[in-house]
Amino acid sequence: MNAPARQNPFFEDWTGPFELPPFERIRTEDFKPAYERAMAEHDSEIAAIVADSAPPSFDNTIVALERAGAAMNRVGAVFWNLTGTESTAELQAIERELAPRLADHYSAIGLNEALFRRVAAVWQQRDSLALTPEQKRVLDLTYDSFVRSGVLLPPEQKKRYAEIASRLATLGANFAQNILKDEADWMMLLEESDLDGLSPTLRDAAARAAADRGHPGKYAITLARSSVEQFLTYSARRDLREKAFAAWIARGEHDGANDNRPIAAETLRLRDESARMLGYPSYAHFKLADQMAKTPENVRALLEKVWTPAKAAAARDRDELQKLVAAEGGNFAIAAHDWRYYAEKLRKANYDIDETEIRPYLDLDAVIRAAFDVAHDLFGLTFTERADLALYNPEARAFDVTDAKGEHVALFIGDYFARRTKRGGAWMSGFRTQSKLDGKNVRPIVVNVLNCSKGAEGQKTLITLGDAKTLFHEFGHALHGMLTDVTYPSVAGTNVPRDFVEFPSQVYEHWLLQPQVLARFARHAETGAPIPNDLVERIRASEKFNVGWGQVEYCSSALVDLDLHLMSPPENFDIVAFERDELEKIGMPKEIVMRHRTPHFAHVFSGSGYSAGYYSYLWSAVLDRDGFAAFEEAGDVFDPAIARRLRDAFAAGNSAAPEETYRAFRGRDPDTRALLKAQGFA
Repeated sequence: MNAPARQNPFFEDWTGPFELPPFERIRTEDFKPAYERAMAEHDSEIAAIVADSAPPSFDNTIVALERAGAAMNRVGAVFWNLTGTESTAELQAIERELAPRLADHYSAIGLNEALFRRVAAVWQQRDSLALTPEQKRVLDLTYDSFVRSGVLLPPEQKKRYAEIASRLATLGANFAQNILKDEADWMMLLEESDLDGLSPTLRDAAARAAADRGHPGKYAITLARSSVEQFLTYSARRDLREKAFAAWIARGEHDGANDNRPIAAETLRLRDESARMLGYPSYAHFKLADQMAKTPENVRALLEKVWTPAKAAAARDRDELQKLVAAEGGNFAIAAHDWRYYAEKLRKANYDIDETEIRPYLDLDAVIRAAFDVAHDLFGLTFTERADLALYNPEARAFDVTDAKGEHVALFIGDYFARRTKRGGAWMSGFRTQSKLDGKNVRPIVVNVLNCSKGAEGQKTLITLGDAKTLFHEFGHALHGMLTDVTYPSVAGTNVPRDFVEFPSQVYEHWLLQPQVLARFARHAETGAPIPNDLVERIRASEKFNVGWGQVEYCSSALVDLDLHLMSPPENFDIVAFERDELEKIGMPKEIVMRHRTPHFAHVFSGSGYSAGYYSYLWSAVLDRDGFAAFEEAGDVFDPAIARRLRDAFAAGNSAAPEETYRAFRGRDPDTRALLKAQGFA
């Protein structure tokens, strides 16, 4: 007797705890048929909206659009999370095949004239429909999204606009996969004699990396940020630092199959063409029109407000680093691959502090608990681990999140360790978005992904202060997704303008270094002793140290991103030459390299999220510094009234304009002086 045919998990209801995707039963071959059915279902839902004989209304058009595409969202949430965390050659092949098809699918909806006529009919009646503020916001955003999708273009231009969207999807997938390949394939194999300057923790991580790659008994430095940056900070071997740094900054810049330079150039040409079709003078003008910044001029003004004092500060720091080189008998000028190493020495000299002193107090599990504890003190949330849930990787962890009344708020998944199948960096995403459509209280499933180097077998995983800040940063994004409380999914959680989305994440970072937080959770990994008060004070005193280098590294990337999207690239555009010329134009110090060079600038080229928008971290920094100042002014970083207003800001999602959301929290517009003061520039 033949065995019954296996059921595709995407074709059934998910009835397990929290309606979590059944990861243990989902296979790679399930995604294509699942997407096929989901696209057909979505097409039918759109056709039904268009065919409705009733006059267009908010419910039968706008709310119907909110309901449509549920199957697409369910399949996509799993697929895109796995391509980032569990990437395989098979998944990558499916991604390359599906990316243009999905772009075509959504383009067809955005360019559907009959559908837009119904949306426009509702929008034209908006002032007479007695809509709630959230409904009016959803209506405005829906109308604008169709216009920005090209629905008002003439037929031939519509066709071209859709072709561009399809091609950009393919280019973005290829760009991201090329970086992943470069990061996964490269390693620097070391012997015991090559480890001078490295801490026991970093040596253990390098030994594990080598063993995982088939070289037991040796040590491997990889292009995972937690590996290479630590090596650059502590290795006393200048020749090896130079080798590692050269590989780090050359990701995506290799002749052959993994070359991202032509991909980036074509992406820029297509973006420029599409923006001009819609009547914008450049892609940057198009992209910024619906952001808080509004115009390229506003972006440049903010960046330059920081760029000039940052360069001056970096120059002073460079001179101090050069003195250290001379004092050690070095006969060379500081280079980019030296900066982290000598900066760490200078920090120790100036503040009697270094990472090796801090790291024993930063056990990953304890930092996770600290992030949870702050969320409890601010927002009344409790996190209960659920070891019984099957997740997509055994290293991922799940937590049931409940509020002060014990009611379920969200499911939170933390995926903290680096592995070869995971793309670099750190991010927040989700498997389900919050909504209250049709009276259902759908709670979110939110994911944080980091790339920490796992500790040796049986040992705690000790992380750097930078890793700890990243964990708090991404958890701020997670809280934005978990606390959202809106009716319509299109405005839930982090579906906000890009230059506001970093506000919740960046403001949350401030609590990490609060003395009362460190006193509870920063315990020595071996002795259990609390972190000494004087070490806390030295850490806080050193917060402005090397800030010029950090801002030069960041602002240069943001300025190049902006200028790339203000121009019309010619054929055979040499993006690396453009990068070099732009850096020369703005006076980039030769000892510092862009945080993200263009061939591996995934924020900008693996998708459109941060394209012409990398400035948004600085824009949000204005909000986060000014926002946290509210707690400082109250004399209590857990002030209940201010915390309630901050929770309301997180809960609002995009149900109101971000300017209104921030104003409701702070009581006024943001003030840039808090940022400049915090960085020592004012």
